[in-house]
Amino acid sequence: MGDPEQQPSRVAVSDKAAEMIRTLREEHGPLMFHQSGGCCDGSSPMCFAQGDFITGDADVLLGQLDAGTPEPVDVWMSREQFAYWKHTHLTIDLVPGRGAGFSLESPNGVRFLIRSRLLTDDEDAALGGTAAAEVGAQLRA
Repeated sequence: MGDPEQQPSRVAVSDKAAEMIRTLREEHGPLMFHQSGGCCDGSSPMCFAQGDFITGDADVLLGQLDAGTPEPVDVWMSREQFAYWKHTHLTIDLVPGRGAGFSLESPNGVRFLIRSRLLTDDEDAALGGTAAAEVGAQLRA
């Protein structure tokens, strides 16, 4: 996990996704992601120019990505979806194929997707919750 003083994060980005983010940043300026709880492609992370998707009380800021852009990239999730995913670490990745929707990478023949894993007990505790321990106990029961 690297530096023990470093706070764990709920979000990360793969090298391939970071490269696409840098490309999109050059064309569109500062970026943001929003992960909704919709079905099908609505459950894919959507990349927007910062401010093109308006967030509010119904959304949670999961964290910021360091994708090698001049500024970090905010990653948001609907509060309703976060209630289900609060125990997970999410990595934004990039795969071939075109998803539906308005995400900026779509015209490039690729799409962003989420890869997830359970938070470790240590990560969950550092992030201020008990979700990982509760889920682990349920899985062992």
